Amino acid sequence: MVKKMIVIGAGPGGLAAAMMLASKGYKVDLFEKQGYIGGRNASIKLDGYTFDMGPTFLSMIHIAEEIFQASGKNLHEYVDLIELQEMYQLIFDDATIHMTRDEQEMIRRLNELSPGEGEGYKRFMDETRKKMNALTPILQSKMDRFHHYLRWRVLKAIPQLTVSKSLYEVLSSYFSDERIKLSFTFQSKYLGMSPWECPGAFSILSYMEHEYGIFHPKGGVNQLSKAMATAFEELGGTIHLNKGVKKLLLDGKKVKGVKLENGEEVFSDEVVINGDFAHAMNTLVDDGVLKKYSKKRLKKKKYSCSTFMIYLGLDKQYDLPHHTIVFAKDYKQNVEEITKTFTMPEDPSIYIQNASVTDDSLAPEGHSALYILAPVPSNFSKIDWEEQKQEFRDLVIKTIEEKTAYKDLEKHIQVEKMITPKNWEEDLFVYEGATFNLGHQLTQMMVLRPHNEFEELKNCWLVGGGTHPGSGLPTILESARITTEAMEKLHHSKPTTVKLPVEWRDAK
Repeated sequence: MVKKMIVIGAGPGGLAAAMMLASKGYKVDLFEKQGYIGGRNASIKLDGYTFDMGPTFLSMIHIAEEIFQASGKNLHEYVDLIELQEMYQLIFDDATIHMTRDEQEMIRRLNELSPGEGEGYKRFMDETRKKMNALTPILQSKMDRFHHYLRWRVLKAIPQLTVSKSLYEVLSSYFSDERIKLSFTFQSKYLGMSPWECPGAFSILSYMEHEYGIFHPKGGVNQLSKAMATAFEELGGTIHLNKGVKKLLLDGKKVKGVKLENGEEVFSDEVVINGDFAHAMNTLVDDGVLKKYSKKRLKKKKYSCSTFMIYLGLDKQYDLPHHTIVFAKDYKQNVEEITKTFTMPEDPSIYIQNASVTDDSLAPEGHSALYILAPVPSNFSKIDWEEQKQEFRDLVIKTIEEKTAYKDLEKHIQVEKMITPKNWEEDLFVYEGATFNLGHQLTQMMVLRPHNEFEELKNCWLVGGGTHPGSGLPTILESARITTEAMEKLHHSKPTTVKLPVEWRDAK
């Protein structure tokens, strides 16, 4: 008899899991509360302009390639990928650094900015390549039992976790120029964390960009979600939009299906949860069912920061880089505002995506779609965003006009949309608006993170940023691969193992 699987949530983790399960012959139904697919990796369309809602950096594309390959599909038949040789520009008060994947040119640029730093870059890449190779088994394996730390390949990798050092401290061993240190540590923001608190193991984040490159799918990073949805349906899966799951159907601690918001009950052999973890545990089960992840205990967990989003459709094209990051003058103070003191940033750091310079499909001819993100505190801050959003929005626009070549933005705005931490929580069901999910402190990593095979309920599985290995598109896709391979093993299917292609493993 064909096993029935339910996936809750059509974010990238849920879509990847659904696609892989369908390719193995399971009957898979995917239920999505919203009227669109993609979750935080969806598209936003406003009067002829197209924006990515969330992720805009796509790296480590070999993971997506392997997941499609394991499903009998070819990623490149669904998505047109454009590599950005000039990856991004970083703007400081006294310097602008243009990051490139060309190693020799990167060395030259860093030495020009600060003599000797190019050699530090070469050493960073060489040594982090070894770290990445050692950590990969952890990132690709279930880590839900303490004895998993005793596997030989894990024991070899643990020293690479640099548990005694922060990300900032690790990068300080390669660079002395403060601006260059920040150029290789700001990626901790992808996890919603401070580089002064983020574990040193995450030096792999900036390494991955320089080693594997950054790509833009034509139409936006949201096209990855749409590609997986198309492939999933081709494989016989069914997507149910506007059909939110209200509760898990339980027989004791065994999940036997779901109850939809419309009252319908759907039964299955297994359920995969891709919703925001803390939100899901607060809503899908009744009080008293969970102990380790009860509402009270979830409240005490550590969470990422949030993001303030502005999407602008402009009647002008700016011939400026695809990705730009503007650093606050006192970056450490800015990070502490959003992660420690939970106060409104006075001098925000800002990320700008000008994807129209690469992709003319995103806006009418001669126009552009500009995506702006400012990291801000989560809703644990109790900031009244309805009262303060306009003032903060004006500060962000003013800062961009003062510090970058984006002049007179206000004059060219045709359409505009904002997403505040309040919107993330209330409209997009992100717990406390913590956009990047549970924090990645050592106390919330690997075995200490919610398990892919959820430990508190039977026949229940997790994918997404709230489980192992963590947040960010590549790791979310890995979570789906880990989970589905474990499900296949449970149901006596032979797990699909795809080895890293030589051209990626030995890149450069």
